[in-house]
Parts: sequence; C-alpha cells; structure tokens
Amino acid sequence: MDFSQQVYQQNQTVWQESIHHPFIKKLSDGSMTLPTFRYYLIQDHYYLRDFARIHELAADASQDQAVKTLLQELANSLHDGEIATRKTFFKELGISQQDVVDTPIAPTTYAYTSHMYRTLTQAGAPAAIAGLLPCAWLYADVGASLQGVTSPVPIFQAWIDSYQSDDYTGPVAKQIKLTDQVARQTDATGRDAMAEAFSRSTYYERDFWQMALDHQDWQ
Repeated sequence: MDFSQQVYQQNQTVWQESIHHPFIKKLSDGSMTLPTFRYYLIQDHYYLRDFARIHELAADASQDQAVKTLLQELANSLHDGEIATRKTFFKELGISQQDVVDTPIAPTTYAYTSHMYRTLTQAGAPAAIAGLLPCAWLYADVGASLQGVTSPVPIFQAWIDSYQSDDYTGPVAKQIKLTDQVARQTDATGRDAMAEAFSRSTYYERDFWQMALDHQDWQ
C-alpha cells in the first residue's frame, strides 16, 4: 500500500470530523454568518501565505531536482489558483488590507503554520511535504462530499465550486503522487517523521474550522 493511503486510513477519524464539521455544514446550508466567513478568509490568507512559502522552502531543501520542480509548480499553482480566488472573495466582501491588519493571526493559524516550519527545519523536506498534503487533500475531499449540494449563498457556493474543479483536483493528485515518491526514497525513520507530520496537519485542519466558528483570539 502506498504511503499516502496508509496515513490517510490511519487518520480517518479526525479526517471525517473535518469533512462533517459544523463549519462545512453552515457553508453548505447557508447558515454561516458573513462575519464568520470574513474571519475565516482572513485567517486563511495568513495560512496560505505561509503554505506557499513552505512549498518554496521545501523545494530549496530537497536534493531531488524532480521534487524541486514539482514543489515549485505546486507553489505557483497556489498563487495562480487558490490565492487568486481568495483575492476575488476579499474584493466581493470588501475586505481591505486594513481589515487584515486589524485581525491578528489566530492561535490555531499560528500553531499550524509554526508546525509546518518546525517540521521542515527539524525533520527535513520529506516530512514537510507530508505535512503539506492534508490541507490540499482534505479540501478536495470536502469538495467531493458536497457534490450535488447547492448553498443558497452565492459566495459560499463559489467556495465549494473552487474545490470541485479540475484546476484544483489535478494539482492535488500530483501532490499525493509526489508524497508517495518521496516516501519510497526515504528510510523508515524518515517515513515515521512523514507520518507524524501528516497526522499533526490533519489535526490542525479540523481545528482550523472550529477556530473560524469561534472567532478565536488570544484572550
């Protein structure tokens, strides 16, 4: 069994809690408030900035040219796709740069991104690659779980649609393949570090939804 399928199965309890989280239900049925969605988008802005940067740093740290190239390709895809879509949402909801400045990075966002930087610096590029995978893969699974669902709020539906498109799912498939390739080239200790990074990122993905519903702060 490929590494990705092993860790995917090992983390299904938390994974399914993410897919069926009240945050996703509120998006799909339209009951989420716009202030909550705005808060989520601002926190996701902080997260995606570091998410793309860690792809680039992992590319720099990798000794494999093919891995370097694909990581950079995935970083570029983020800038052209998901991050660009967020800018559209910001414009539609009137979220300004001052709004971002006035909304500090939340504890969970800070912890999640810190975990990925720490993984890269202490466990290396293979573990960092595994730690990056749950975000992309989980959102694709969320999109798949909402096939046929139509949110009554257009901007919520646009968010759902963005994770069902081939432009999103295609790079996710590449990232899964890349993670398996790196796992095959890594020793048992390295694969253990990869599995731990994947599991911790899966945990933070679930908590990111709750953070948004709670409008989490540092008080």
